[in-house]
Amino acid sequence: MKYWLGLDIGTGGSRALLVDEDGLVAGGVTAPHEDMRMPKPLWAEQYPENWWRAAQQAIRGVLQETGVGSDNVAAVGLSGQMHGLVLLDQNDEVLRPAIIWCDQRCQDQVDWINATAGAEMVLEQTANPMLTGFTAPKLLWVRDHEPGVYEKVRHVLLPKDYIRFRLTGEFAGDVSDSSGTALFDVVKRRWAGPLIEKLGIERSILPAVFESTEVTGVISDSASERTGLNAGTPVVAGAGDQAASAVGNGIVEPGLVSLTIGTSGVVFSQLDEVGYDPRGRVHTFCHAVPGKWHVMGVTQGAGLSLQWFRNQLAGDLVAEAGRRGVDPYELLTEEAAEAPAGSEGLFWLPYLMGERTPHLDAQARGGWIGLTARHTRAHMARSVVEGVSYSLKDCLEIVKSLGVDATQVRASGGGARSVFWRRVLAATLDVPIVTLESQEGSAYGAAVLAMVGSGGFGSVEEACRTVIQESSRVEPDADWRTRYAEGYKMFQNLYPALRPLFPGMAAGS
Repeated sequence: MKYWLGLDIGTGGSRALLVDEDGLVAGGVTAPHEDMRMPKPLWAEQYPENWWRAAQQAIRGVLQETGVGSDNVAAVGLSGQMHGLVLLDQNDEVLRPAIIWCDQRCQDQVDWINATAGAEMVLEQTANPMLTGFTAPKLLWVRDHEPGVYEKVRHVLLPKDYIRFRLTGEFAGDVSDSSGTALFDVVKRRWAGPLIEKLGIERSILPAVFESTEVTGVISDSASERTGLNAGTPVVAGAGDQAASAVGNGIVEPGLVSLTIGTSGVVFSQLDEVGYDPRGRVHTFCHAVPGKWHVMGVTQGAGLSLQWFRNQLAGDLVAEAGRRGVDPYELLTEEAAEAPAGSEGLFWLPYLMGERTPHLDAQARGGWIGLTARHTRAHMARSVVEGVSYSLKDCLEIVKSLGVDATQVRASGGGARSVFWRRVLAATLDVPIVTLESQEGSAYGAAVLAMVGSGGFGSVEEACRTVIQESSRVEPDADWRTRYAEGYKMFQNLYPALRPLFPGMAAGS
């Protein structure tokens, strides 16, 4: 039997997944990354070599776990965290830690780009406004603050594309991931030459770009020794994690919406024609489906909010989970469920790393509003889940305003594993929340792209119709729906009221 390997380079770890000819998951292994470095508030960095170490460990692990021989692996698909900046010198060595997706240090560079090129040119060339999270301002930050490093730059790669280089020796990217660099012409599906020239960036440091199902290279002899994969195994272009996750959730035709809750939270829908929010509150990127586009709204601190809560305020639950051999989040959401819907007037603002949708504010700060002596940790935990859900509703409402008919939301990611969180989401979004037989998201989507790229299916749409199956559905609870409709109105008032205070808070960081 043939198998396809999907490899996802996430924020917390690298996951390798083997999928068989019927789309069934044979096995998966995740190798953790080191925690992100945060040298200053709102900075976020990781070491690319750590990704490569984890990728090797995950690939070897899944081959060993499943007993699948390398001769049976037909192709490899790649996915990964978007927007990260990996810089290589003339010897193909990493020059500095990668500045990753949630880093917010680049507001000065965003302002300079808008002043130099003009916001209209940016929108015309990339179909998106310039944001601090994108790759272009990160590159210019290095040029401004680390000129000695910048002078040595010969290659700029995104995280998954650095792993591609280590696997194949090729410098390549795909249209979906490249769309998040703010240097890519999303409409024409190619690098935005006039904007790149205007910003004084050398085009030669950017890789060739392919559609997500195209083969970009093969496993090298060196990578074969390190991973256990056969030399010569094809590697397809793959996709950024959100587009790959959407493929893994079957969001490849109009009318379906995916919601992924990882470190960030993403609401995603396909577009047959290019469309964008004139205020730039959501992103319009090339989809992993050739010739299609997608729109997505992003909550920066989705799963990150609950992770922060676990790490800082729930050490006893972590210890208890260790003793019982269960996931700490299971105990945390059980405790959250003890509080009533609406958390008795307590609201969580999930702006731990600034915010994208709908506020586009790198200086936004998170926190609780409405805290009283009556509130317990259960209220606080539930309010975190509710606050993130309200923020994701912000995303969905803008996506719907672009003509998307959201009759069903397909949920994936760590947060979607919680039945309690899915119940909160169904009531908050007022739409059924569906999960699928495969909850693998990005890694599964990468494997599907590899299946198409190596001839297993004729198209991404055909592959998804064949291999993706629904496993559960949560309908909105009538009482919760009413409570959350009221709560959402209050939530929408909180950011505007606090926004004038955020710059002063940021200045004190």
